[in-house]
Amino acid sequence: MIRLGLRLAVAGGREAAVRLVVVAVAVALGTGLLLATLAGINATKTQNLRYAWLNTGADPSTTVAVAGVDPVWWLAREDYFHGEQLGRIDVAATGPAAPVPPGIAALPGPGEFYASPALHDLLKTTPAAELGDRFPGREVGVVGDAALPSPDSLLVIVGQPLDALADQPAAAKVSRILTTDPANCSRCVVGLNNTMFTVTLSVIAAALIFPVLIFIGTATRLSAARREQRFAAMRLIGATPRQVSVLATVESTVAAVAGMLLGFGVFVALRPGLAAIPFTGATFFPDDLGLSLVDVLAVGLGIPIGAAVAARLALRRVRISPLGVSRRVTPKPPRAWRVIPLVAGIAELAWFVGRKPETTNGQTFAYIAGAVLIVIGLVLAGPWLTMRAARLVAQRAQRPAALIAGRRLSDDPMAAFRAVSGLVVALFVMTAASGAITSYVAERTTPAGDSVAATSLSQTFWPDSLVPGTPAPSIADIPAGLSAIPGVTAVITVRENLREISGDSHNPQGPGLISCADLARTPEFGRCPSGAATAAVWSDLIGPREPGTTPDERVWPASTITDLGSLRLLSVVVETDGSAAAKERARTALAEMNPWGRFPATEAEWEADSARTLVQFQRLADVVILASLPIAGCSLAVSVIAGLSDRKRPFSVLRLTGVRIRMLRAVVGLESAVPLLVVAAVAIGTGFLAAALFLRAQLDYSLHAPGAGYYLIVAGGLAASLAIIAATLPLLRRITGPETARNE
Repeated sequence: MIRLGLRLAVAGGREAAVRLVVVAVAVALGTGLLLATLAGINATKTQNLRYAWLNTGADPSTTVAVAGVDPVWWLAREDYFHGEQLGRIDVAATGPAAPVPPGIAALPGPGEFYASPALHDLLKTTPAAELGDRFPGREVGVVGDAALPSPDSLLVIVGQPLDALADQPAAAKVSRILTTDPANCSRCVVGLNNTMFTVTLSVIAAALIFPVLIFIGTATRLSAARREQRFAAMRLIGATPRQVSVLATVESTVAAVAGMLLGFGVFVALRPGLAAIPFTGATFFPDDLGLSLVDVLAVGLGIPIGAAVAARLALRRVRISPLGVSRRVTPKPPRAWRVIPLVAGIAELAWFVGRKPETTNGQTFAYIAGAVLIVIGLVLAGPWLTMRAARLVAQRAQRPAALIAGRRLSDDPMAAFRAVSGLVVALFVMTAASGAITSYVAERTTPAGDSVAATSLSQTFWPDSLVPGTPAPSIADIPAGLSAIPGVTAVITVRENLREISGDSHNPQGPGLISCADLARTPEFGRCPSGAATAAVWSDLIGPREPGTTPDERVWPASTITDLGSLRLLSVVVETDGSAAAKERARTALAEMNPWGRFPATEAEWEADSARTLVQFQRLADVVILASLPIAGCSLAVSVIAGLSDRKRPFSVLRLTGVRIRMLRAVVGLESAVPLLVVAAVAIGTGFLAAALFLRAQLDYSLHAPGAGYYLIVAGGLAASLAIIAATLPLLRRITGPETARNE
């Protein structure tokens, strides 16, 4: 029977050959996407591990003395260039047996530095006054890939004099380079912690693997109805159920194995493009997108086994009776009870509005339980919602195509919904995430790109960052050419407010003081009260403010201290015209003024740091939406091809009776588009509702609509899915000719 099954699959005529090729190609595409998803998960793990060494000094275990090892003085800080993070590690060895970070052959000496490849290229193309002057000495090498989370990482390892670095309060004396995965490190400050890591991988797995598996399952069921008829005929001439099952298994397995092998080639072709997708906010090295032996075996064995099981299950009617295929009846319609879990999940989230659990674990359980219940409810309610939408289309139909499509969908909504069920998970999770992230960032008043918060740099000289016993920078230390830099519109100094901030006043003020005369020259930072000579301000002249307000609307409180001449310099704020060159030249000048402190930055860059994790999830949401919608479109396209193959004879007879091909295409198009659009609309609406309930319950925030980018991504994904479906419609003319009606 196995030999007969192979002959039917490979040498069964033109129809068998076409079926084999179509199934193999569909399975290949699904396999390639599945392998790409698994490789993406592996790359996320590898990338997170590459962050480990950057946490040296933050983990106390690295500062414990090790016999035979000369410690290294280590100072890790964060700089910026054109809004991107630039990691800087200052090092000074205490002896020849000092530990060396990955990616370099030896520690740089004083006046030497190693730059990452991306920074190396920038140094060659960027004026030194904007970037290179921040790094003393000369470049002696390039940091290797082993030390870089991403090919685009901006990183520099700078050698410093031992005495100078050892005197810095923020420097740590380390005896080993940390190798612990940030996911398992409680003290790590760089990389994804365990919670973020688990959430990231869960989102990728749930939102991408599920739709891909649905797609592969749909592909293996191509021409299921035609095969059932053929196998039923075999039963009538004496074939046993066991023999029919073996034939079906062999035929499906051949196509699945061929598609699976081709899928590995698809994955190799996809890998370079996949590496450029910032799942976690950073691109990947192509070599990190690897597959483990378990991944290869799971896919290589799982897809053929799954195809075989699907084939056996699909022939259950034939095994029961040779006439089982002829006795087809309309399936029972889905009942309204399927909506109950969906309503229950929404009600569970609504219950916690005003009743937020007191503990973190309680909050986690409450919100995750509600989200999971909603996902289950969407999957269960999908067929019922598809049926209701189809009946509405049929009731409102003005043309025969809409009537036929509506009736067919309402007769079997389960089959129509099955192809897009994976889309429910992806769209719901990503819409809820987008709504929550957008609202959180909006409530935290992230500065607009053209606001003063994005164009002004501030450099603060906090006392705890200064070497004990050394004088703080003064106004005389401000570079003379700072105000002359093209694009710099103002240089403002802020003095330290020791008395009022300590509580001597009944109204404790901000940590800085400014002359109202100076503030009047820069009204974009706010103004003083009428008649005041000085005002209490924050060091960056922005500080915390009421949501929805801008810095220029602020009225700073008057200060009782009027003599600022004797007070220590707290910060220097540089206002620019917003040009990148002006900001980077000013940043470099300020960094040279205080080379050991925190590097100057704009408020927008600081805000971006605080929201960086959220931005990573937003990018992940965008990627998943862009990937899941075309996958759903491919599933629908395969369903369309299967439906056309199974209905060749009825469509051919309709054409012989005078029905135009245009109407038949409209019928097929509506049957495919209605489930896709209904599922997308319900998933998006439910996602926004869940986000609104979560925000109100957990943070007491209102839902803010995502930006235009979200809608463009969803619209583009839906358009791509519909285009994939449309690409299958020309097949209708070829398979519904008069010869089909005669031959069958």
